[in-house]
Amino acid sequence: MNKSLLVGAVLGAVGVTAGGAVATYSLVKSGPEYAQVLAVEPVKKQIKTPREVCKDVAVTRQAPVKDQHQILGTAIGAVAGGLLGNQVGGGTGKKIATVAGAVGGGYAGNKVQEGMQNRDTYTTTQTRCNTVNDISDKVVGYDVRYSLDGKEGKVRMDRDPGNQIPVDKEGKLILSENQQGQ
Repeated sequence: MNKSLLVGAVLGAVGVTAGGAVATYSLVKSGPEYAQVLAVEPVKKQIKTPREVCKDVAVTRQAPVKDQHQILGTAIGAVAGGLLGNQVGGGTGKKIATVAGAVGGGYAGNKVQEGMQNRDTYTTTQTRCNTVNDISDKVVGYDVRYSLDGKEGKVRMDRDPGNQIPVDKEGKLILSENQQGQ
């Protein structure tokens, strides 16, 4: 056999073996490509959204009073009471009865007019509004429990990773989709 052919064959075999060894070493050295997800729990935040609620309400009000001191009722009551008192007795008793009737009638007329004014009401409709809060839950992240190389860990992610989390060549988790392209 030719010596250079033999040297070439040996060098070729050594090269192939060395290339295979380097490739195998890089595969063994890189570790697992994924961490196994054990549990995923959504993290929620309550969101309050204010809104205005309006409704029509019946409101009863007192009608405006024209005779605030009930002068008309007092006067009519005094005249009516005086006339009734004048019908009773004779002489000085008649005068006392007339005065007493006028005083009593005036007081009664005042109270009758006051009661009538208090019952003189009207009803209107008013719109009344108030603010209420609608409460809803928003997912703000995910607490993920995972296993990597036999060790458990916990991490918060912005998305649900599914059942695996990618791992880079240094053995670190790739937590966002932006990191995978790097």
